[in-house]
Amino acid sequence: MLDAAILAIIEEAGVNVLTLTEGLEEAEFFSSRLTRAEVGRQVGVMTGVAATLSAQTRSQLPELDWEGWEGAAKQLGPGSVVSDQALWFAVRSLVPATLMWLRVYRKNLPEIFACKPTPSFPEDSHK
Repeated sequence: MLDAAILAIIEEAGVNVLTLTEGLEEAEFFSSRLTRAEVGRQVGVMTGVAATLSAQTRSQLPELDWEGWEGAAKQLGPGSVVSDQALWFAVRSLVPATLMWLRVYRKNLPEIFACKPTPSFPEDSHK
C-alpha cells in the first residue's frame, strides 16, 4: 500500500512538471525564476519519494530509470554545479519516460497501484 502511494506521488509530481514546462524551450525555462523553482521542487519530490520505493516494487517496474533518478537526486542536491543540466534532463527525459511507463504498468500490473484498505478489527466479543 505504501508503494502505491509513492507511485501516485511520483505520477502527480511528474504531471505537474509537464504542465509547468509545456511549450517552454530551455532558455525560456531557465529565465523563468518561478517556474524553474517550482519545477525543481516537483522534481525534488519525485527524486525523494523514488528513493523510498521498495526494491521489490522497483524490480516489478524494470523499464523505469531508477538509476537515472538516483543520479538526478545527487546532481540536483544543494551546491551542485551541474544542477541546471540535470534539471533540464529530468524535465525533458526522465519525467516523460517515467510517466509513460507508469501508465503502461498501471494497465498491465494494476495490483501494484492499488491502495488496499487496512483490514478492520472485529468488534470485541465481550461487549
